[in-house]
Amino acid sequence: MNNSQQRGPGAPRAARTTERSQARRAELIAIGRRLFADTSYDALSMDDIARQAGVAKGLIYYYFKNKRGYYLAIIEDAVAELVRRAASTHDLPPVERVQHTIDGYLRYAEHHQAAYRAIVTGGVGFDAQVLAIRAEVRERLLGTIAHAAWGRAEIPALARTALVGWLSSVEGVTLEWIAKRELDRETVGSLLVRGLGNTLRLIEEFEPACPAPSRPPIP
Repeated sequence: MNNSQQRGPGAPRAARTTERSQARRAELIAIGRRLFADTSYDALSMDDIARQAGVAKGLIYYYFKNKRGYYLAIIEDAVAELVRRAASTHDLPPVERVQHTIDGYLRYAEHHQAAYRAIVTGGVGFDAQVLAIRAEVRERLLGTIAHAAWGRAEIPALARTALVGWLSSVEGVTLEWIAKRELDRETVGSLLVRGLGNTLRLIEEFEPACPAPSRPPIP
C-alpha cells in the first residue's frame, strides 16, 4: 500500500474536522457581533459571553485565547465584510462604482453600528491593532476610489492626502448620521458623492496627471 492510500481514510476526516472548526468559529464570531452591537466591550465578561452564546467558556478561549482576541476577530470579520462590499463594484462604470461603494459603506454602518464605531474610532482605548485594521480599510477604500477615478491604485502623494481628507469627512459624516438619523441614507450618500467629485476636481488643479472624471448628473 502506498503513502497516499495510507493517508486516504484520514484525510477526509481531517477536512471535515477543519470545516466543522471553521464553521464553529464563524458561528461564535456571528454571536459576538450581535452581543457587542448592544453592549460595550467593558460591560461584557467572558462568563457573560459564554452564557449568552450558550457555550462553555473554554471553547471561546480555545478559538480566540482571550476576550481581546475574540473582540479583534469580530472587528476583522466586520472589516472583511465592509471591504467585500467595496470590492464588488469592479464591473460597474466609474460613477456607478463610486455611488455603489458609498451606499454599501453607509448600509454597513447603519446595520453594524457598534462594529463601525470601533473600526473608525480605534476600538477599545484606541487599540493599536484596531487602528491597524482601520488603516487596512482605508487603504482598500482609497484603492477602490483611485481605480474608479484614474484606473490605477497607486496615486501621487498630493492626491492621496486629499482623498484621505475626504475619507476622514466620510467617517465623521457617517458617525453623525448613525447617531442622529436626521437624514435618509440616499441624501447622505449624495452628499458624500458630491464631496468626492469636488475633491477630485481640486486634485486635478494640483495634479494634472490625475484628471477628474466627467461631472456626473446630480444624484
